[in-house]
Amino acid sequence: MKKSIALMTLVLMLIVPSLVFAVSEAAAIYLLIEPSSRSGAMGQAHVAQVDDAFAGYWNTGAMAFNRSTQFAFMHTNWFGEIFDDIYYEYLGVNKYFEDTGNLGLSIIYATYGTQEMYDEDGTFIKDFSSWDVSAAITYGYQVSKNIGVGGAFKYIHSDLAPEGQGETETGEKGQGSSFAFDFGYLQKNIIPIIPMGRLDFGFNIQNFGPNITYINEEQSDPLPLNLRLGFSWKAFESELSRLTVNTDMNKLLANREHDWYSRLVQDWFDQPLDAEWEEVILGFGAEYAYLNLLSLRSGYLLDRTGSIEGFSFGGGLFYIYEDRFRIDVDFAMQPGGDLQAYNKTFSVKVSF
Repeated sequence: MKKSIALMTLVLMLIVPSLVFAVSEAAAIYLLIEPSSRSGAMGQAHVAQVDDAFAGYWNTGAMAFNRSTQFAFMHTNWFGEIFDDIYYEYLGVNKYFEDTGNLGLSIIYATYGTQEMYDEDGTFIKDFSSWDVSAAITYGYQVSKNIGVGGAFKYIHSDLAPEGQGETETGEKGQGSSFAFDFGYLQKNIIPIIPMGRLDFGFNIQNFGPNITYINEEQSDPLPLNLRLGFSWKAFESELSRLTVNTDMNKLLANREHDWYSRLVQDWFDQPLDAEWEEVILGFGAEYAYLNLLSLRSGYLLDRTGSIEGFSFGGGLFYIYEDRFRIDVDFAMQPGGDLQAYNKTFSVKVSF
């Protein structure tokens, strides 16, 4: 049984190789896979630009400025050139209520295919399926013309392996549950006197919650608490086209030696400053939109610890149906590190 859980941990570390030192201590690391092919094509730099139903993941503060009812969906066979049965799905919903703010729901589901269970003697027991799921209630409120704040409450469940079958393994299981909070903030036009364009700033604290337990409390694992912040510069915007340039940084804070409520501060001082900086993921990206019809995107991701470095690219098209429904279809090629050259992702949005 322990071998099964160890195998799944290894697979998950391969699926999300970013920040491997911190990830090696964290559980439910599927929560670090960012939805939205739009953002994936821009080097995963989107926290200060996101303006759709994916904001429930990226920045709940950005939800506050959305006045549309939207559904957003993303599907991918993650590392499909290596694994043919590992899938990631995201579904998000946003609805604006006047004088109340924006309410949303989101679900993330990741499945890792079929695994084999063996006992201590190496005897085959049975096949089993492994999967993770989280469901979140999200909220965003526009405090002023340029400031939005928001939060999310999420329930997290992980089912990596069934309960052990052998006498010495009774009670040992590979299922665990926890809960977490997200906190988001977006400020538009942070430098009003900037000579051209508009500069926005956003940040998001993700997965702030207690450890998840699979086997027993002594072996509980921290959630992948992540701090994301970034800037979005709208370089120009006209009736025909617009250009936006983004930059993001991420820092995973998941040291099991610290209490979950103190990791936001303590995990910045575990190592020398240069080593802490090495664990910061940097993303850069740009989006050019023409006639609000076609978007071309590219970016660069620098994840030194996870050995993921390279360019991303993609695009998007939209179609208006019956002058009411807008359908956006986006595609991205995202660098896959040492495992494969690129991950291919698709996402769809429906707005009305």
